[in-house]
Amino acid sequence: MNLVDILNVLADGEFHSGEELGQALGVSRTAVWKHLHKLDELGLELTSVKGRGYRLVGGLDLLNQEHILRQMQPRAADLVSKFEIFHSIESTNSYLLSQSDHGHVCMAERQLAGRGRRGRNWISPFARNIYLSVSWTFQGGAQALEGLSLAVGVAVADAIASQGIEGVQLKWPNDVLHQGRKLGGILLEMSGDVSGECKLVLGIGLNVDMPKVSSDDIEQAWVDLAQLGFNGSRNDLAAAILDRVMPMLASYDQGGFGQYRERWQHLDAFFGQAVYVSSAQQRTEGVANGVADNGALRLLVDGVEQHFSGGEVSLRLLG
Repeated sequence: MNLVDILNVLADGEFHSGEELGQALGVSRTAVWKHLHKLDELGLELTSVKGRGYRLVGGLDLLNQEHILRQMQPRAADLVSKFEIFHSIESTNSYLLSQSDHGHVCMAERQLAGRGRRGRNWISPFARNIYLSVSWTFQGGAQALEGLSLAVGVAVADAIASQGIEGVQLKWPNDVLHQGRKLGGILLEMSGDVSGECKLVLGIGLNVDMPKVSSDDIEQAWVDLAQLGFNGSRNDLAAAILDRVMPMLASYDQGGFGQYRERWQHLDAFFGQAVYVSSAQQRTEGVANGVADNGALRLLVDGVEQHFSGGEVSLRLLG
């Protein structure tokens, strides 16, 4: 027996006695008790009542590979060469950077060292959110990937809308927002030849039902899907995301960002607003004016349009 076995039994949110758990898992009550104590490490709220047993308050919506693939459209599922779901992992992106499979999908219930853009820590509590990465190989080098993080944002927003949640917006270059609060983020990491064959790892992090004990560590305004009325399955949400992302990766080098630009601008959270763009070297103030065909930010500075690319550039509202 391992911790996953006991989580699968307790996931229904009902009471289970130590004897029942032991019989179901083929171990002694002492072994069950030792594993139950490990649940504290995962930040899970275990309740025990004498005469009734143990239960996880609210149950758990555990990720299930078969469920996700079954919910996906066949054309998207066929593009998945390998699919792994981990109980705990340092980072789904880091793991795929160490692998070599094209079309490899990795998800995790928990990340121990999740990363956001510019090296920021990504808070990753157990079995509450979406931590998903995909590995893909492109032949056209870095230029073929221009604007991809923005296009993925469109795919994620569409997937969320398919689950009945409206009002999602995007912030250049890789944030998913709702009324100015961060709902998720996208991280692209590349290795290989910048002008030839290169390997891309695409990471998507999405707040689904963030526990308060974890949210206390977040340093910016945030929101999760539960607050917006989502009470569905993370598996269905993951399937909806992969349904859109996998075909996008397969065809992106044919049409580039231009085919997603209009949809991105419709979701642009900062369009027409006074903003500033900053990097380690300078700060530029202006009015956000959408994005170019290559995904570059268009900024009106004293009436003259300037373009800014991603990397180490940060966009913020003025005031």
